[in-house]
Amino acid sequence: MKTLKILFIPLFALLFSINSHAQKPDKEKIKALKIAHITEQLDLTTKEAQAFWPIYNANDEARHKLRDNYAKNKTEELCKPGSKITEAEAKDLLNKIYEIEESKYKIEKKYYNDLSAILSSKKILTLINAERTFRYKMIKEFKERHRKD
Repeated sequence: MKTLKILFIPLFALLFSINSHAQKPDKEKIKALKIAHITEQLDLTTKEAQAFWPIYNANDEARHKLRDNYAKNKTEELCKPGSKITEAEAKDLLNKIYEIEESKYKIEKKYYNDLSAILSSKKILTLINAERTFRYKMIKEFKERHRKD
């Protein structure tokens, strides 16, 4: 039994590290595709681009941290039908969900206020549309790849 642990722990660590390295290039590739798509759709001037990308990246990072926070609170797991949580735990969970939703709103409001200082309202709407169309393209490509499998 002890030798099995000795064999499986390094093997598991190796497989986990290979898996995590394999996912990074995909994330980087998707991020590059998204940047190219947004750049093409917005048709930013050099001055606009220099001001836009730091704001966009900061907002993207804030959204990512918020999603991580949501996952850490395991709200999805606890909200499953039939989960056995107490009323106090449910109330605490609802408060956490409310706080996260409120944070989302504050992040978006700050983001659009910051963008409005450098971009026209038309370009901000174009950005919103560009993000939406990019998501749809990624979902469509994902579905097409999995149909072939």
